[in-house]
Amino acid sequence: MICDAHIHFFSPGFFAALGATKDAVAKIGFDDPVSTEALADRWVAELDKNGVARAALMASLPGDADSVAVAVLRHPSRFVGFFMVDPCRDDAVTYATRSLDEGLRTICLFPAMHRYSLYDDKVAKIFELAASRRGGSFLSAEAPGAKAEDPPAPPDAPAIFVHCGVLSVGVRKKLGLPSAFDIAFGNPAHLHALALKYSTVPLIVPHFGAGMLREALMLADLCPNVYLDTSSSNSWIKYTPGLTLEAVFSSALAVAGPDRLLFGTDSSFFPRGWNREVYEKQKAALDRIGAPEDVQQKIFGGNFARLFEDSSV
Repeated sequence: MICDAHIHFFSPGFFAALGATKDAVAKIGFDDPVSTEALADRWVAELDKNGVARAALMASLPGDADSVAVAVLRHPSRFVGFFMVDPCRDDAVTYATRSLDEGLRTICLFPAMHRYSLYDDKVAKIFELAASRRGGSFLSAEAPGAKAEDPPAPPDAPAIFVHCGVLSVGVRKKLGLPSAFDIAFGNPAHLHALALKYSTVPLIVPHFGAGMLREALMLADLCPNVYLDTSSSNSWIKYTPGLTLEAVFSSALAVAGPDRLLFGTDSSFFPRGWNREVYEKQKAALDRIGAPEDVQQKIFGGNFARLFEDSSV
């Protein structure tokens, strides 16, 4: 079973918010999404073609959660809805609450993009919201820090995704849009206090920390509610001379263990569709380090299925 924990949903609303016309979208080589419903159906066909059982769909701008909600409602057994929030907006908690009420499951924070500190009280309010809706610990009774008497989280209980490290948005570059990001705000170590305080909330750090692997591993080692997502080409590896994807996986397995790694591709647009090359490279890397079949099954699908129980059945 393959489940992809990281797919961007480039809806008509997403391109409209960027100010991109249909001509501009075509000029950069992307297909017109046509409609939210058509794009959702196309992603299901793409997942079917590649043998992917379920996937996280991410609204890639604040304000586009409704597009993902439509896709999830249309295909509830295939998609888990992620949505982006800028916690510094006055309506952040209200917007996040409404999006969760619509059935979305994970709140995504991009501190480098929106230029805020993870120590800001407004970020803590987002964590408070997620914790208030979980109804107990998500951890198994065997996990460090879990209590056997904790009731299980409801199947639609939210997680929080925080992009750390290097941030580069390819579609913005192609469209010639400015990207006034500040990666100083994206240090995984700055999540330590939040992860400890809100220990019932699963916290996902994508791309192995995107260049801040050491800090991401430290966070995961100290906080059993932290997951690492393996998505993208992981081109950040070039910032550490001699580092390989095999070494990254070996370190992540040694520190976080096989139960807290979530496979993802960072797929986003058509006609490319699902980025199978990412899967093949990660599978080859795990094979080369001798990762057992049961470990690979957890990474490529089992952990996602456990974290995001299918509430449609």
